[in-house]
Amino acid sequence: MKIHEYQAKELFRSYQIPVPQGRAAFGVDEAVKIAESLSGNRWVVKAQIHAGGRGKGGGVKVADTLDQVRPHAQHILGMKLITPQTGPEGTEVKRVLVEEAADIAAEFYLAVTLDRGASKLVVIASPAGGMDIEHVAATSPEKIFKEWVEPLIGLRDFQARRLVSKMGFKGIAAKQFPDILRKFLKLYNDLDCSLAEINPLILMKSGSLLALDAKINFDDNGLFRHPTLLELHDPNEEDPNEIAAKKHDLSYISLDGNIGCMVNGAGLAMATMDIIKLEGGTPANFLDVGGGASEEKVREAFKIILLDKKVKAILVNIFGGIMKCDVIASGIVSAARELHLTVPLVVRLEGTNVELGKKILSESHLRIIAASEMRDAAQKVVAAAGVKT
Repeated sequence: MKIHEYQAKELFRSYQIPVPQGRAAFGVDEAVKIAESLSGNRWVVKAQIHAGGRGKGGGVKVADTLDQVRPHAQHILGMKLITPQTGPEGTEVKRVLVEEAADIAAEFYLAVTLDRGASKLVVIASPAGGMDIEHVAATSPEKIFKEWVEPLIGLRDFQARRLVSKMGFKGIAAKQFPDILRKFLKLYNDLDCSLAEINPLILMKSGSLLALDAKINFDDNGLFRHPTLLELHDPNEEDPNEIAAKKHDLSYISLDGNIGCMVNGAGLAMATMDIIKLEGGTPANFLDVGGGASEEKVREAFKIILLDKKVKAILVNIFGGIMKCDVIASGIVSAARELHLTVPLVVRLEGTNVELGKKILSESHLRIIAASEMRDAAQKVVAAAGVKT
């Protein structure tokens, strides 16, 4: 689960990680009132969406006078903000964060996540933080520093000192950074995060450090331990198809293509998408119905795929193990009839009760294109979607 920057900063405050003073506004008048309540003589108005790159997309504006806050808020609220993470369709901005502007002397990067290969947390830090951190990681990897943290031991003093040296911190910042880092790691562990990020962590002209931005992603599997965190969920920032899929315990992710995919098993789903790409097509989604899907679950999966108006053809690729092919076939037929399916449908079944499943499909008298193996299925669905190869 993702949350907004202003929500992440409230959590930072609760762990005594320094952040600018500010609050979220849902309207222009509210944004002005918040600015008036803050000290200082410069303010920042920041779009609040679940995506990075907001500054480059025009979603962050600095107000040098109080009179500039209103037009900045009017410009950002309601805009379709397009960033590399939103895709070309963009995301509508429904709230802004208004906070005091900071006097920046230097920008740094700090993050904590899980290194699954090492079975440890990894602290990632760089003295080249800011909007171009992805470019820095790609072109200057020597500027990215990592420290692996043993889960049962925690951050060691020498690791903190090593990062202070590599980041080039001096004076107040050299003393402040280890304290921020330990609180940052505690927040990550306490709240079952999957990612915590500060970009940029700034060195102010006063010599102290401040978290100018904040990003937190939570591990969904740990949310049952944190009911108050669930209140931070913003469904407006999620794909409505993905929300619908969760209600039916379906693993679904929207993609940019035009070939809908319904598969059982994440590995088979990935292989199916790969072979569609290999044959010149583009998947419209990842959809894993799971190992024990019912006829009703298959029907709901079809409904979710068809909510995507980009879908020009559907491929069902099922290997029946626990899941029986006849149950899948019955679900396909039921869904196709109920939904008056008009897009081409390619079906490949293998495994338990496969012959019975094929018989159900053939006797349905529906326009179903049968496929014998994965490459055959991919070629047929790409052709059905009208993709020229």
